Amino acid sequence: MGVEKLMGVTIPERAEYIRVIVGELQRIASHLLAVGTYGLDIGTFTPFMWCFRDREKILDIFEMTSGARLLYNYMYIGGVSKDLTEGILEKIKEFCDYFAPKIDELDTVLTFNKIFIDRTANVGILPLDTAIQYALTGPNLRGCGKKWDIRRQELYSIYDRFEFDIPVGTGAQGHVGDCWDRYWVRVQEMRESLKIIRQAVNTIPTGEFRADLPRVIKPPAGEIYVRGEAPRGELGFYIISDGTNIPYRCKGRSPCFAGISVLPEIMPGYLVADSVAILGSIDIVLGEVDR
Repeated sequence: MGVEKLMGVTIPERAEYIRVIVGELQRIASHLLAVGTYGLDIGTFTPFMWCFRDREKILDIFEMTSGARLLYNYMYIGGVSKDLTEGILEKIKEFCDYFAPKIDELDTVLTFNKIFIDRTANVGILPLDTAIQYALTGPNLRGCGKKWDIRRQELYSIYDRFEFDIPVGTGAQGHVGDCWDRYWVRVQEMRESLKIIRQAVNTIPTGEFRADLPRVIKPPAGEIYVRGEAPRGELGFYIISDGTNIPYRCKGRSPCFAGISVLPEIMPGYLVADSVAILGSIDIVLGEVDR
């Protein structure tokens, strides 16, 4: 998106729809990983297996679409690497119909389980002003009650065409901004992603899947910063171009780095056993933090 903005490239409508569909499927897959492993952290095994079972179905769709399951390298400058394969939209619809009731099952076994609530409610309370001071974004910020989502605030891509809500923490089981609220936001976001996917699949137009660009990309000299709503928060890229095919500077802004930075603020005063629940509720990817 940064390079496209720097070059003034207009993305084909079909490519934008495909990006939204794949991006929201990836959001669900990411949250399933977060929610499933979080249940394992707290001490339950069944939801972990359920979440990985359903995540595999998304990875199957990615494999049918791009040929790869995890590092699928599908979004290209100007659109996507290849058009959707035949029958894939039907597979995506089938997944949406299959997965919606599975979230309700997850709520029954994990979300509203008394032991899980006791381990996460009123634990790791993150005040909203602290979250803002540490530049937290994504579910960690929304768990504090702040309705902030780049898909709404900056209206990038074609997200303004779809109806969806922005879940926030309300302190339903304890205090606003606790571990349970951060978990709950992720569960609710999976429901909202299903809404977006269904709308996109039902209205996707025909046409080109990529803009007509030269094989070697050489953006004009200049600088740009673009951010998007990744599953764990705002993922931003700052690029300086000197007019060649190699960026003079390219810096990624990681939501996980901000997330792990706030731990010294919210861990003191709790039990050692609570540290597992607090760390898991932040949902970091350490490789992204190191980068």
